Amino acid sequence: MFIHVSDAKYIGDYKVWLAFNDGAQGEIDLSSELYGEVFEPLKNISLFKSFTLEGHTLSWSNGADFAPEFLREHIV
Repeated sequence: MFIHVSDAKYIGDYKVWLAFNDGAQGEIDLSSELYGEVFEPLKNISLFKSFTLEGHTLSWSNGADFAPEFLREHIV
């Protein structure tokens, strides 16, 4: 089964609640992942919370996204 994000809701700061197609759900704090050319702009909270679900994962207008497998492994 290919893992993909089926739902996502912004919680606050750099935290997002995620649901996956395998039934798993939980929160992830992405604050420690926002480094590098593509992810640095997401430190702007307005941009961060403007994510959409595209390609079965979280995506942003600047081209940033996270692999759904990475997100699934790091939810709590």
